[in-house]
Amino acid sequence: MILLTFNIINPDRAFKNVAGLSDEELLELTIQNTKAILRSLDNKEIRATFFIEISLVSNLEKLIKKIIADGHEISFYNIDSTLSQLEEIKKWTEDLIGKQIRGIRMKENDFLLSEIHNLRFSYVSLDEDTALIFPFKRFERKASFTEQNGLSILHESISRYSQIPYNDFIFQIIPLSFYESMVIETIKKDEFVLVYLNSWQFTDFEKKSFDVSFYKKYNSGKKLHDKLDDFCNWMIENELANARVKDFAF
Repeated sequence: MILLTFNIINPDRAFKNVAGLSDEELLELTIQNTKAILRSLDNKEIRATFFIEISLVSNLEKLIKKIIADGHEISFYNIDSTLSQLEEIKKWTEDLIGKQIRGIRMKENDFLLSEIHNLRFSYVSLDEDTALIFPFKRFERKASFTEQNGLSILHESISRYSQIPYNDFIFQIIPLSFYESMVIETIKKDEFVLVYLNSWQFTDFEKKSFDVSFYKKYNSGKKLHDKLDDFCNWMIENELANARVKDFAF
């Protein structure tokens, strides 16, 4: 099972210099990047989960409705929001789409699990942020999926043999054939692989003068769109099942 997920965050969260763009221009860039991702997925009839940064949610009403209308899942992505902000935006979003928001992606100690459970979440996707040290950092974990405090806890997937995590930069940097081999070996071990990318990775950095590290710029923009298309085609050709996180976690 492949769980394809995308973080929707503003580029100013990732870069020191955002080319003098206003908040409105950055928001529009985020919207256009996400719509391009949606077109790629819909052409292949593949469903995914979109983790939207909590502070952005109220500004993305039309985009959220489109994501839901296309059959995908909306969850939240926490960077620096408070519990009260999370509670407020969860209610607002559920009223907007008429569905329960079941998941949140966050760092391990952002909120107590009991607090998340009390807000009627069902799962937590842990953001382990290995890319801050180096995108190819290797590490080991006993379990990729656990249950705590009434919640399903999904850890970042790890390649069985190389011990490379499936963080956002791994998909962008390494050759697709090697990545596909990682996916197969991980599914054999864990029965699923959690893949995630960020909306800003689909930005054309040749046109936008952001302060970007070389490995963040490499294979970004259209090259990443093409790579995502090729990966989706490979999933279909090899008859690999995929699901939204909420469908897998229950």
